[in-house]
Amino acid sequence: MKYLVIMPAYNESAFIVNTLDSLTQQTLLPTRVIIVNDNSTDNTASLVETNYSQLPYITLVNKSSEAIHLPGSKVIQAFNYGLEQIDNLEAYDFIVKLDADLILPINYFETIANTFTADQTVGMTGGFAYIEKDNQWVIESLTDKDHIRGAFKAYRLACFKKIGGLKPAMGWDTVDELLCRFYNWKIVTIDSLKVKHLKPTGAMYNKAARYKQGEAFYRLHYGITITSIAAIKLAMKKKKPFLFIDYIKGYYKAKREKQPYLVSEEQGIFIRKYRWQKIKSKLV
Repeated sequence: MKYLVIMPAYNESAFIVNTLDSLTQQTLLPTRVIIVNDNSTDNTASLVETNYSQLPYITLVNKSSEAIHLPGSKVIQAFNYGLEQIDNLEAYDFIVKLDADLILPINYFETIANTFTADQTVGMTGGFAYIEKDNQWVIESLTDKDHIRGAFKAYRLACFKKIGGLKPAMGWDTVDELLCRFYNWKIVTIDSLKVKHLKPTGAMYNKAARYKQGEAFYRLHYGITITSIAAIKLAMKKKKPFLFIDYIKGYYKAKREKQPYLVSEEQGIFIRKYRWQKIKSKLV
């Protein structure tokens, strides 16, 4: 199978060589890699040019943007900029959004391709993130086991097009999966694919980001009850219970400002029903 990798990169000089080394050593190499240097102020771009310019399938493009790291919007704007560099998406079987702070197992994309080949109804697939703790690599358990982390998402092209691509907003890596299910595509997570996540999730977020999660809950049509449950769960997983207050403030901020929803009313009804089913299944 042929696949396209788009890698947004903002000040990733400490990690990007490790990521690209693991990518260029894959048992199934990518057909094309677009690295989007998103206004980095370090030597991210020069590291790519010095070490990987001889590889014809790797392309570095530069994008100007604000030097901030708000979750969701910045990274997906960079991803979409990379996508704009592709003349013919139909040339690829699947598309990968990949962060620049990872180390992939050598058979990562061969396994991903085999998963897509084995079941034509699989729309998205990926492994699990592991972080280093006390000199050991342990699972970064911020989400449920049926969720694929935004750092390494692989989309079958038909599924990617059906869900309308990726939304440049906080919550993009939740809405994509909800829409995937809405359109009856399967999501498969693969336990054997252990991805080393070199930089903790949220490490670069600034203070303005703290309300964004609550805003995302609103824009996903969750409603306040599901938002409250989700906010408690996420705050406790992050071991920062007072984040719950910020999430609820963010929800009401989005409601007060009448921020646009990320999904339609019909999709919102499906999402709320799906969320309630998951909540009830955990109580049984």
